[in-house]
Amino acid sequence: MTRKRWNIHLGSEAEKDFVRILRYTKNTFGERQAAIYKTTILKAFAALAFGPDVPGSSSRDEILQGIRTLHVARKGRRGRHFVMYRAEEKHVIEVVRILHDAMELSRHIPKEPD
Repeated sequence: MTRKRWNIHLGSEAEKDFVRILRYTKNTFGERQAAIYKTTILKAFAALAFGPDVPGSSSRDEILQGIRTLHVARKGRRGRHFVMYRAEEKHVIEVVRILHDAMELSRHIPKEPD
């Protein structure tokens, strides 16, 4: 039986986060490392296509009802960011932020979807 895949949508803040993360990585660690980290983040997005409750994800209702996180460091990949997201209707996952794991997550989460 085939499960319906979820569509991933990056909110405007998540898009900005993604660009900033890759720019910082390139400027600090080089173009090759930026390409590797881009793949790491994209693989985290791809995992979400299987649904909001993918292995390794966590409910973050203490931050905001319905918010979940998935760390990009998974399956042997290294990284320091959380993908913050919420499940929407019609099999859509909205990525609301991509935040460094040392940040106070609750201070950076948008209250309303894009």
